[in-house]
Amino acid sequence: MKSTPIAIAIALAALLLSACAGYPSKPAAPHLSAVAPVADLGSSGGLWPTAAWWRSYRDPTLDRLIETALASSPSLAAAHARFDSARQSVLLVGAATGAHVGLAATAERQRLSDNGLFPPSLLGFHWYNQADLGLQASYTFDWWGKQRDAVTAAVDEAHAAAAERSSAALALASSIAGTYFGWQADQGRLALARERLSVALREQSIASARARAGLDPAETVHRGELEVAAAREAIAGLEGSAKLRVVSLAALVGEPPAALPPLKPAPLPRIESALPSDVGIDLIAHRADITASRWRVEAAESRSASARAEFLPDISVNALAGLSSIDFGKLLQYGSRVPQVSVAVHLPIFDAGQLRARYGATRAELRAAVAVYDQTVIEAARDVATQAATLAQLAAEKGERERELRAQRLLEHSAAARVRQGVSDPRGELAARMSVLEQRDALVQFDAAEVAADVALRRALGGGYSDPPHVVKLDSTVKKPTP
Repeated sequence: MKSTPIAIAIALAALLLSACAGYPSKPAAPHLSAVAPVADLGSSGGLWPTAAWWRSYRDPTLDRLIETALASSPSLAAAHARFDSARQSVLLVGAATGAHVGLAATAERQRLSDNGLFPPSLLGFHWYNQADLGLQASYTFDWWGKQRDAVTAAVDEAHAAAAERSSAALALASSIAGTYFGWQADQGRLALARERLSVALREQSIASARARAGLDPAETVHRGELEVAAAREAIAGLEGSAKLRVVSLAALVGEPPAALPPLKPAPLPRIESALPSDVGIDLIAHRADITASRWRVEAAESRSASARAEFLPDISVNALAGLSSIDFGKLLQYGSRVPQVSVAVHLPIFDAGQLRARYGATRAELRAAVAVYDQTVIEAARDVATQAATLAQLAAEKGERERELRAQRLLEHSAAARVRQGVSDPRGELAARMSVLEQRDALVQFDAAEVAADVALRRALGGGYSDPPHVVKLDSTVKKPTP
């Protein structure tokens, strides 16, 4: 009999060894790039965007549009819902850890069968009462950190959802800014198109008068009609484009078009952009999508650690402080007590490969999360480089176009002088005026492209995003165990 405890201990040790025989070795931590591969574009010394980056354009209407959208736009509802769901998941997973206490009470009245195992004739009664009252407590020891890693993974997912919410807000604000400045560009081009129509009508009138006088052939009248029709077509296209942009703005803001603030034509802002110094090093900390990807990697790593801990035994303690009686009146008496204490050990000895399959799935998920992170960093670097290069190209082309406009204005002044001196008819001046308007229209398009690229660059630089240190604070996530 004395050897029985020793035999039990040996058996338990053998079971523990067999349970841990397939325990995977601890894998190396994933390597995440800390530098974005941004090309050296030779333009640095700029500032990072602020949280309200759109205010730097100094347009009160744009400020109202974006702030209204960020406060109530339906397009952000899904991002808010994902964050709330992730935050509740943290609380749900955290509630599964630690001690659990429950109170149960039952009262029954039952009749004994005449043909049962214990016939009523033997017991002396047919009906009996049964009352039970119990306070039950249980606690599972998280020696290997399985529960703690599960909570950590849930917290990391909440961090990722918060970053994704910021990314969605930035996408919304930049879309509104791009659409609004597109409307302003349409208004600027529309004014020039109407002026071109006025010039075309004057040219047509002169051509008609000269044709009636027999000075020019009739085909000059037809060319004038073509110019007038082309000017009217341009006006119709720009008016339609402006209306579509208003509809898009209303959809982005989440308001009907009539509820939008009054849109008034205004000059497009002048753009003077430069990349911040050390943009490749600091970009990762300023991009919400990169931050979200990083938290996804952290969550996948914690889930992998939790799945690895599944190979180790679980030990839980259950206690019951209960009362039981067949007489309701004696339920609360001292003699009705039925205390119980139990210790449970779960040993994963053979499970047909389920544990290893689950662990392998978490490792695959981690590798996929790392790949998504790496791809996100590369795309962010490409986005920044593309917008910076676009701005540089537009600035160079715009400079040449401005020189062309200056030259064309000189030609217009010369033609106007000849008309005033009576050595030429107005057709030369009108043709020069038409060329000046075309050059100005091209410059408006350059300005619009510059503003669009500047908005895109601010978005590529993160739009003033900063990663908050905590979304949900739980003591169980302070450190991870390393079995």
